[in-house]
Amino acid sequence: MQLLLGSYGKLPQAQTVNSDSLQSVKLPAGLPSQILLQRPDIMEAEHALMAANANIGAARAAFFPSISLTSGISTASSDLSSLFNASSGMWNFIPKIEIPIFNAGRNQANLDIAEIRQQQSVVNYEQKIQNAFKEVADALALRQSLNDQISAQQRYLASLQITLQRARALYQHGAVSYLEVLDAERSLFATRQTLLDLIMPVRVNEISLYTP
Repeated sequence: MQLLLGSYGKLPQAQTVNSDSLQSVKLPAGLPSQILLQRPDIMEAEHALMAANANIGAARAAFFPSISLTSGISTASSDLSSLFNASSGMWNFIPKIEIPIFNAGRNQANLDIAEIRQQQSVVNYEQKIQNAFKEVADALALRQSLNDQISAQQRYLASLQITLQRARALYQHGAVSYLEVLDAERSLFATRQTLLDLIMPVRVNEISLYTP
């Protein structure tokens, strides 16, 4: 599965412009955060760490949260949300260094987070990880908002279709003027357009989950 990897996989096929085009690509529940390790930006940061003689396994254990990104279908997990402060949005994850990250130097210094952060490669690695998780959290939150908007508009569209059918039936029996039919048609067409206008943000959101 190529979403969230930062690679350019196959995006959904182009579809006829209608409300069915609003159907999002489904993300499985329990999607592991390790999938983010395949993003080019994180891979680049890890290569920089290796060039500085770092133990990548130890660096991941210290700085990379091992969680599930999704809970329900296409929704962010509570573990992902808890990585950020609810009010400020700041990174909440506290690194825990149990194994020396750098092979050279004193082991005790290698276990001290302040000492480790003096290495620019470590700072860069930590920032790339934070950015990756933030991008995913933001994209999933927007995804949920868009899905909610689509569901509401689809329910409204269904009710307007019934209203139009009734207006046409009443007009045929002479109970209302044709203006009633025209008003119902205008409302229906406007709601269809609102749904179609959601196609672009839905597709942009999907692309944001494919690329960093």
